[in-house]
Amino acid sequence: VQLQASGGGLVQAGGSLRLSCAASGRTFSGSAMGWFRQAPGKEREFVAAIRWKWGSTYYSDSVKGRFTIARDNAKSTVFLQMNSLKPEDTAVYYCAARTRGDAILTILKTATGYDYWGQGTQVTVSS
Repeated sequence: VQLQASGGGLVQAGGSLRLSCAASGRTFSGSAMGWFRQAPGKEREFVAAIRWKWGSTYYSDSVKGRFTIARDNAKSTVFLQMNSLKPEDTAVYYCAARTRGDAILTILKTATGYDYWGQGTQVTVSS
């Protein structure tokens, strides 16, 4: 599975961006996809995840109510709509895919719960 992320950029605080991540190679049949982010000098942190079959979504407290994760099963693509962006959202955003079986939420919120990673896309929010 190869993941190609796109959609990052520079935006002013309060603005919006939409990230996309397409899984290539074959139709994605894994159990979940997620988004993580890493700011300079910080560890990679969970942002959002979606269970591929059921569409259940999960968010970190820091983005809940502002970000929305969605999927297009036919295109094997996951999206992250980011609204009301804040300077603290500035980071490199990574998409990830879990090809193993389903897992509890605790696992989906950890980087080790995923098997493939995209190359990352920079999101910069200016104040």
